[in-house]
Amino acid sequence: MSLPEMTRKKVVDDINSVLDGMGTFEMFKKLDRNIWEFRTNFQGMAYRLFAFYDKEEGALIVATHGIIKKTQKTPRKEIERANRIRTMYFAQKR
Repeated sequence: MSLPEMTRKKVVDDINSVLDGMGTFEMFKKLDRNIWEFRTNFQGMAYRLFAFYDKEEGALIVATHGIIKKTQKTPRKEIERANRIRTMYFAQKR
């Protein structure tokens, strides 16, 4: 699924605001030992990007996938999906 242009712009703007020190780190939530959730709200919808750090590359943040969150709790299957992608990423790096 592709996001509308205005939504993509909002997500990118929010990421850049955090990188520039203007945003708040409340936009990030640690979901488990390796996976983080980046939170953006736009036009009444809750968008979530799942990501992990590659410390071997300095401070590289790798986004795995995103969802439109419809409930309070993050679906476990989305966290597991992000962990699978993380495992594949590091396996392919070696």
